Amino acid sequence: MQGEILIAGGGIGGLVTALSLHQAGFSVRIYEAVPSIEPLGVGINLLPHAVRELDELGLREALEAEGVLCRELAYCTKRGQRIWAEPRGLRAGYLWPQISIHRGALQMVLLQAARERIGDERIHLGHRVGHVESDGRGVHVALSDRHGASHDRAEGALLVAADGIHSAVRKQFYPDEGPPRWNGAIMWRGVAEAPPYLDGHTMIMAGHPQLKFVSYPISHRAEKPGHQQINYIAEKRLPVAEEATPEEREDWTRRAQLEDFAPLFEQWRFEWLDVPALIAATDDVWIYPMVDRDPLPRWTHGRATLLGDAAHPMYPIGSNGASQAIVDARVLTGCLLAYPGDPESALARYEDERRPATAKIVTANRGMGPELPMQLVEERAPHGFAHLHDVISHDELNTIAEQYKRLTGFAIEPLNSRPSLADPEHWSRP
Repeated sequence: MQGEILIAGGGIGGLVTALSLHQAGFSVRIYEAVPSIEPLGVGINLLPHAVRELDELGLREALEAEGVLCRELAYCTKRGQRIWAEPRGLRAGYLWPQISIHRGALQMVLLQAARERIGDERIHLGHRVGHVESDGRGVHVALSDRHGASHDRAEGALLVAADGIHSAVRKQFYPDEGPPRWNGAIMWRGVAEAPPYLDGHTMIMAGHPQLKFVSYPISHRAEKPGHQQINYIAEKRLPVAEEATPEEREDWTRRAQLEDFAPLFEQWRFEWLDVPALIAATDDVWIYPMVDRDPLPRWTHGRATLLGDAAHPMYPIGSNGASQAIVDARVLTGCLLAYPGDPESALARYEDERRPATAKIVTANRGMGPELPMQLVEERAPHGFAHLHDVISHDELNTIAEQYKRLTGFAIEPLNSRPSLADPEHWSRP
């Protein structure tokens, strides 16, 4: 394929796309709207199917050094009673770990790799991708700074829009789509230094969809001896009468105060975790609305396509947002390799594979995905239980967990045995 591949967005999806395409021999150029990429955000989980792809890019060692290998996922009631637990990552039999990590640390690992391999001169900060024109030979892209002042135009063979849930490219394709859909849930997110709970490698989800607390360690590096950096999400679903205004829903990241949500969890003191103490140990808290968008009928328009949150923003249920963007990047790479000299067919193959798959995940996450057992137990035993099997069977729990793994692409045996997503032989077949 002649010409450069332009990438809109220097977040996780954009940087992994750039690294993957560069590894495959394509010439890439990244355009990111912010003038400086900083290690912002809170914790995220990289599931084994995503870690496999990052391992193939030579990044596993750096990511393991920054994060914590998750060994177990446990669902609990609001009283701390265990509903379901399963081994995760290497302990579950995957060939790759599940890594809990600060989003900023992940982005810095990706950015450093991009600078070393692709070159700083191909990473254009302070450049927002605007209007896109596509013809049979390539794309022509209007560029501006984040305040709207025009830059020179860019030209390339393809454009991959990885510019997030508020994607300017998606908005050009679907100008009447409107703002993201809000489901009434508000998330308060923070990182605290605290002593390890359980084995120091466990992700827990406690409560139910109306009031939930999620926690997992993201770094063994802490100022206080014997402490970890522990990420948490405190979530409350608001009644319709309390819905925020559209303007507040679109205020994607803003600071919050502990008193805004800490009283909701004042009684959540378990034998193995003191939730109020963890919240009190936080310096900075951020508030997010839980939003997604409806699946699209089409991602690709000419020689421009969507990827990651620009294509399929989903509720943060099942730890799949970043992982699915990484899978997108690798499938796109494999498809471009499978159809040399025919980028239109490559983009069609990429979309045929990823658009239906991610649409199913968006829909599943709206139905609580793998967290459904928490709701079922709350409905059936709101005051607790003496024996879990009186409330929900092991078979029911296992079925929900396995169905979600297969839906999202990280069932153990298929993942361990399949070829690389960047292998062109995998995508040359119809």
